[in-house]
Amino acid sequence: MNPTTLNKSLQLKKLDIRDSFWTSYIRLVRDVVVPYQWEALNDRVEGAAPSYAIRNMKIAAGLEQGSFNGMVFQDSDIAKWLEAVSYLLESEANPELERIADELIDVIAQAQQKDGYLNTYFTIKEPDGRWTNLAECHELYCAGHLIEAGVAYYQATGKRKLLDVCCRMADYIDSVFGPKPGQIQGYDGHQEVELALVKLYRVVKNEKYLSLSKFFIDERGKEPSFYEQELKQREGKVHFPFLDMAQDLSYSQAHLPVRLQTSAEGHAVRAVYMYSGMADIVAETGDQQLLEACQRLWSSIVEKRMYITGAIGSMSHGESFSLDYDLPNDSAYAETCASIGLIMFAQRMLLLEPRSEYADVLEKALYNTVISGMSRDGKRFFYVNPLEVWPDACDKNHTFSHVKPVRQEWFGCACCPPNIARLLASLNRYIVSVQDRTIYTHLYIGGELECELDGQPIHFTQQSNFPWDGDVLFKYEGEQIAHFTMALRIPNWCPGASVLINGHSISLEPTIVNGYAHIARTWQPGDVIELSLPMPVTRMRAHPSVRETVGKIALQRGPIVYCVEEADNGANLHHITLDGGCEFSVEFEPELLGGLQTITAKGVKIPSTDWGNQLYKSEKRGQSLPTTVKFIPYFAWANRGRGEMAVWVRE
Repeated sequence: MNPTTLNKSLQLKKLDIRDSFWTSYIRLVRDVVVPYQWEALNDRVEGAAPSYAIRNMKIAAGLEQGSFNGMVFQDSDIAKWLEAVSYLLESEANPELERIADELIDVIAQAQQKDGYLNTYFTIKEPDGRWTNLAECHELYCAGHLIEAGVAYYQATGKRKLLDVCCRMADYIDSVFGPKPGQIQGYDGHQEVELALVKLYRVVKNEKYLSLSKFFIDERGKEPSFYEQELKQREGKVHFPFLDMAQDLSYSQAHLPVRLQTSAEGHAVRAVYMYSGMADIVAETGDQQLLEACQRLWSSIVEKRMYITGAIGSMSHGESFSLDYDLPNDSAYAETCASIGLIMFAQRMLLLEPRSEYADVLEKALYNTVISGMSRDGKRFFYVNPLEVWPDACDKNHTFSHVKPVRQEWFGCACCPPNIARLLASLNRYIVSVQDRTIYTHLYIGGELECELDGQPIHFTQQSNFPWDGDVLFKYEGEQIAHFTMALRIPNWCPGASVLINGHSISLEPTIVNGYAHIARTWQPGDVIELSLPMPVTRMRAHPSVRETVGKIALQRGPIVYCVEEADNGANLHHITLDGGCEFSVEFEPELLGGLQTITAKGVKIPSTDWGNQLYKSEKRGQSLPTTVKFIPYFAWANRGRGEMAVWVRE
């Protein structure tokens, strides 16, 4: 399949979110999360793990004295924060926030070396160690995140200072890496620069940035191993002794050339960042072989290695994929950043080939794992997103030591908090896309859409009460008639959609292509589409090869996966069994954590009081006690104190 190219006659101009659910999240990012993270980056949050990131940058710029502190990739936290700020400024002016960003950009510019190099760890701590440990030390990763920030800030404000810093840095990297004599014929350990270089290319139209991105993708996985050669050159010196990054090639997806890879392996964030960069290159070059690799790797994730919440990376060691169907609930790693990367990959695949399966996964990860990664007040965060928690075991059993039963204020490795901020601040980029005179609606998030069709303004509004009900209303607000197609996604969780146009029902079945209902017509000012997507409570079961969920079910309603929590159901959630044929009661509780839709059902709970001091016995257990089981959305768990939680329950 050749990738779909953008039809220049229909161009997406702007999308403003006006949504009962998501507007509050974006306001939270603007008013609380970004200011809080600025304080954290400046080490001013009492009781939180210090960041050192701003201080490192000031030391590298010669504005302060001191030594480097923090992780080798600490610069990336600043870049992601700046990228989030950029998206907020693009949607709404904020002179004070822009002033803070401009002052930070001044410091970053001063920290850049004369040749274009920019990395505080090597500038301060190992000035002679540049490019000697690409497998572990994240130089290109940090560069990539800064490039993304530079592009976003330029697009939001029109200011070129950070963009120029990024171009000088990219020019320097291009001089260092490549196939020519004297250049390093290698690639980064943590993929990120690949997709960033494509973004830079699209803005400044310099072909060498696209070529450099393609070089990094093409070079990965060749023999002999670049990482092993690099390790020999530095005489076995490693930065992370607890991980064998130079020789465990699958950890960083360097075990095979990317076009030959058939399964998602290694560090989950690195994997989906790389796949996103691959998809970007497909979009620019039409590389069919690379597209087929993206499709295979996508299938490997969503068919065999993804949690029902859209989380990926089940193994704590290496924050990695393990093997097909290995999806433990209580020891899950499921890093927040990995689901964000999966969303990025899904969005790019949608642009290549609009298929609802990509948007289904994007929606699943967004509404469940990503917003679970942040507390409802915006000041605490999950790095790890398990599907079952027994807090006492987290305290004592090292198997679960990575699992936290409550969100943290900050982390020594704080990649996730600013990643959440930049994703939510840029959420309008994920809702729709336009191709071939067609507007594809991927997410049903309320807002105002502005496009241009052959120079004619096209204006649509979208209204919904997602994710609590599935009724969506579109209104064509254009002043002139226009002929184009609206393609409405029919989610895989929906048992049967219906559409009214100006009050008249239309047949959807003949119009559905790859999961989108295509409505082609000449639109008149004031035309209204009413889309109805039923949201029954659904008992979800996992593939029988997923050992941890056999005999269990999870509840899903619309895109939301539900869980039971100790706060509602008492301790010992593993004693709960749902009645097989029970009915579900759905209720919106406006006072619960800012407003949540809950589900209650009839079940039983196993008593443990009649066992005395016996650990095992042959007698039949006591009679189970009837109980009412209450479920809340998974994203809202751990906002009412420390307690047990479970997504999967016995039936």
